[in-house]
This record gives sequence, structure tokens and C-alpha cells, in this order.
Amino acid sequence: MKSALVFGGTRFFGVNLIEKLLDNGVKVTVATRQSSEDSFGDKVERLKVDRFDEASVREAVQGKKWDVVFDQLCFSSNDADIIANAMEGKIKRYVFTSTLSVYDYGMNMDEKVYDPYTYELKMVDRQEVTYQEGKRQAEAYLFQKVSFPVVAMRIPIVLGEQDYTKRLVHYVESAKEGREVYFPNPKAEMCFVHQKEAGEFLAWIAETNFTGPINVSANGFITMENLMQLISEKTGKEVIITTNKELESPYAIQETWTLSNEKAKALGYNFTNLNDWLPALIRELSK
Repeated sequence: MKSALVFGGTRFFGVNLIEKLLDNGVKVTVATRQSSEDSFGDKVERLKVDRFDEASVREAVQGKKWDVVFDQLCFSSNDADIIANAMEGKIKRYVFTSTLSVYDYGMNMDEKVYDPYTYELKMVDRQEVTYQEGKRQAEAYLFQKVSFPVVAMRIPIVLGEQDYTKRLVHYVESAKEGREVYFPNPKAEMCFVHQKEAGEFLAWIAETNFTGPINVSANGFITMENLMQLISEKTGKEVIITTNKELESPYAIQETWTLSNEKAKALGYNFTNLNDWLPALIRELSK
């Protein structure tokens, strides 16, 4: 890979992706509305584009080609259709950020649990369906309709110091302020991935010959009960778990929701261990 176009590279693990690409000597173009700043200066080229408007994408990419397109901004089959139409003949490979949410609840699920090659394809906008269904339809379109090679990185909740969603921060701040948090099933387990690992995996998988969906997560799972206990240890404040459904709770899962990263391991990727970095991250977020 000598050149890459990145949709969604100005924040969170999109930044980690670009940093890794630059370290690898890749010529990077960032596709952005240019309403948000980035720290890359003259290290990258920039395209002003509205990712969700096909005419805008076509105009921006006219006369240009890239080895790989990375897309963090594909949430439906219609979003995928824009890329398929605008990028045809302009790229050798497309790497799409999908999600654990294509799966229903389950333990240690592998990629076969959701099959985008046979799922009924419907052309939908992201506003018309749930996040889960939008991502399912995006994958279905990409694996059933496009001519260029596609990778779908299925990731769980991404954690990190630059996490703009502040979902983990919600629980840290609740502990520090003595606020109750809601969990319907504190024994339910989740998996996570660090933002640095998510970005670096994208860059890594693009250099392989792999195509298809692939799960990505740090090694290890954690129950919501143990996560709250860890937050208590690092903040010095007790986390009070309640059954009050009225309270906001970003991780309020009903059942265990974890995936298997064995396929990526078999390809040669070495994942971090969740327990090696999660305590330090919570400590940092509590400052």
C-alpha cells in the first residue's frame, strides 16, 4: 500500500489509523468537510467532501486513485452505494469499519454468526433503521454488490483517552460524584478494544490479502460488575449499582455480548490483553 484515502480520520481511532499509515510511509489523503481541525499539518493531503452526498464524493475524487480507502463513515446500504458508484475503478481495496452490533447478544461469537453474503439486502438510509440494521445492510451491500475487494472490521466499544463518546467517563464521573448507575445484568460480560489498537489493526489488515468480515478486540472479557469494581478501585469511590431504568447507562446490556478474535489471530495479528491497559486507562480518565 502506497496511498490511502481516509473517511473519518480527524478524531478518535481514525487519528491513530492515520498516524500508523504515516509511520508506514503511506501517502495519506484525508476526506473531510473541513469543519474539524486535525494535527497532521502538511503530512497529509485533504479533500473537501460531503461523504453522504454522491455528487460531492464524485467531484472530490475525479481524476484521482488510491490503493486503499478506509471508511469510518458507512452506516447503511445507501452509504455503501455512494462509495461503490463514486470509487469504481479508483481503488484496489476498501476497508470498512463495522461493529459488534451486527450480532445479537452472544458469547465469543465468530464471524459466521452474521453472514452478510446471504443477508437480505435492502436499500436504506441510516435514519430509517437502527444502528445494528444499518451496519448489517452496509455489509450486505458491500459483500454482495461491489466489484473491489472489501474488508469489514467488526469492533466492540472502543476505549481510549480521546473517546469523544465519553461512555466510560460517564461511569468514572458517576463514581466520583456518588451517582447511581443502572445495570440490568451486572454479571453480563463485554469485550473492548483500545483506540490505538483499532487504528493499527486497520492499517495492518489493509496490507494483507484478506477479504471479508473480521472481528477485532483485545484479549479477554469483563463483567459489568467487575468493571464497576475496577472503577471503584481507581477512583477510591464506590460505584452504586441500581435497577432504576430511568438512569442513563451506556453499557446497560441485558446479556453477555462478546466476540471471538481467533480469525485475526490466525492471520498473524497479536492483540493486547484487556487487563493490561484498562486499569491504567481508568486511572487516567479519573484525573
